[in-house]
Amino acid sequence: MLYHVNGDLVPADEATVSVRDRGFMYGDAAFETLRAYGGDAFEWDAHADRLRATCDALSLDHGLGDDDLRGRVRETLDANDLREAYVKLSISRGVQPGKLTPGPVEEPTVVVVVAELPRGGVDGEPVWDAPATAETVETRRAPDAALPAHAKTHNYLNGILARLETDADEAVLLDSRGKLAEGATSNLFFVRDGALHTPSLEGPVLPGVTRRVVLELADGAGIPTETGRYDLTAVRRGDEAFLTNTTWEVRPLARLDGVEFGVGPVTRELADAFDALVESRHY
Repeated sequence: MLYHVNGDLVPADEATVSVRDRGFMYGDAAFETLRAYGGDAFEWDAHADRLRATCDALSLDHGLGDDDLRGRVRETLDANDLREAYVKLSISRGVQPGKLTPGPVEEPTVVVVVAELPRGGVDGEPVWDAPATAETVETRRAPDAALPAHAKTHNYLNGILARLETDADEAVLLDSRGKLAEGATSNLFFVRDGALHTPSLEGPVLPGVTRRVVLELADGAGIPTETGRYDLTAVRRGDEAFLTNTTWEVRPLARLDGVEFGVGPVTRELADAFDALVESRHY
């Protein structure tokens, strides 16, 4: 396997960054997880926009254009002869003196890591073996006033602490007011009386790319949608629930805190619509 590190393709076991890199020392870096279908990244523009927003939040002016970054992703996929893949694109401020206050970015560290995934789309198969289990954890989602929820940074300690609390597939976090936020690595949806619900971006919720696509697909299918600030009891009383992220796509939720859900018609319809969208764009 070859990874892309600072403009060069190198074997995975030689793909290293300095111990003085700020991404390693402080988590001072931005990243995006992408899914490649048929050799190209799904929703590239949306991921590029979100990466730019993260860098803006960090005041990380790396000086690289979207075409340059997309080119590095494509080079990495081509070098590994991968058409179906997980892709992680990371940008840090690079090596700087060991003090907390960052200086101007002179040589950013840019890394592209890939791994093979199954084919997506109508004729594909999911990366997961079964519907997910989830538990609500004591760790709370950090408020926007502390860490902006829209920024995907290398500082993922909030999600790590949440995952350490449970053996379930996903940890569900509440915000500081006890309202439903999101999973450690996913957005949460639930269905009640035929309507689709998901926590609003007004709370500390990552604006997931798959989350947005699913809401658009629901609108196109005539499924009523609502975003809001929900108590945990709202999802527990739902008829169906599912999780979304780039690699899971639409993953049904089988159980949350011991409450069981069936894989219902809305979840199936949206999962099928997502597969059809991928099929039409990439195959």
